Amino acid sequence: MDIKELLEQSKDAVTVRRVFGEPIRHGDVLVVPVARVAQGGGAGHGQGRDGKGEEIGSGGGGGFGYSATPAGVFVIKDGEVRWRPAVDVNRIVLGGQLVGLALVLTIRTIFKKWHRRR
Repeated sequence: MDIKELLEQSKDAVTVRRVFGEPIRHGDVLVVPVARVAQGGGAGHGQGRDGKGEEIGSGGGGGFGYSATPAGVFVIKDGEVRWRPAVDVNRIVLGGQLVGLALVLTIRTIFKKWHRRR
């Protein structure tokens, strides 16, 4: 795969449709889903040489990838647009665990200092 081919495939993968989903109409309400999209890619080519400086082979490769996570929705009703963010429960749980761990370590440190003073 050469670099031009990789770039063409990458352009096709990242479109507005990846960020804004198909609008959903329910009665007089229009909902437009929105996602966070990130992409990355790379390519390379190289040649191998032996100890005498003679070429013994060459190769190349490349690739790209992207990810999308829900960000929320735009709700359009009666000409008024409202943003409703998506709630990531996993992030909330992880944050709670980190706060709990910090609390436990702080309490442990306080008890150790208190115990040494006695």
